[in-house]
Amino acid sequence: MADSPRTTGTQTLARGLRALQLVSTASDGLNIQEVAGELDVHRSIASRLLSTLADFHLVTRGSDGRYRTGTGLAALAAGIHATLRATAEPVMHGLAADLGATISLLVIEGNQAVALSVVEPPGASYRLSFKTGSRHPLGRGSAGVALLAAQSPSPGEETNVTEARERGFAATFGEVEPGAYGVAVPIAVEGLPAACLNLITSRAEIAEHAAPALMTAAERLSGDLA
Repeated sequence: MADSPRTTGTQTLARGLRALQLVSTASDGLNIQEVAGELDVHRSIASRLLSTLADFHLVTRGSDGRYRTGTGLAALAAGIHATLRATAEPVMHGLAADLGATISLLVIEGNQAVALSVVEPPGASYRLSFKTGSRHPLGRGSAGVALLAAQSPSPGEETNVTEARERGFAATFGEVEPGAYGVAVPIAVEGLPAACLNLITSRAEIAEHAAPALMTAAERLSGDLA
């Protein structure tokens, strides 16, 4: 029996989304044959999928024949980031007040960790903080490690990333800011970019006991965003 139009349409949509995901996560893009191989479809089907994505500026075809992310993806990312901020900030305010430390929300952008939102503890006379939009390399600091841990394991990944994934949080000292303790917990929601909640403080006793509260908050956010 032939597939119904709805079934065929759903399959096409799923393939298109998967093609977009493949292109967006490839460091140097993908060509048609590579996408066809990953999707296990004929080259002509992969070509139609990529052409449709290109029509909406979600991917762009370079002179070398490889497809890379297009400008339209930035608009989608901005909307996703706005949703992340709106959902996370009430939780972040509660954490900052309860733990007496600065709480931030960071996401992956290329090979960097970028701060989408930063909430300082109310009434504190001294605090560590940084600006929204601040960025640092992945793998450095608690947030950089946690963002890598939010993704699937990769061959040759650093031990601290594996450990953070296993225990549910990353903890560092002085890797981004001298004298600063950092504790970060991944927020992993299928279909959304990797994100994390990050605490920074100059007080060791706050960092030492922060992980359980951060993990509870991250679990709550994952449920709200799913």
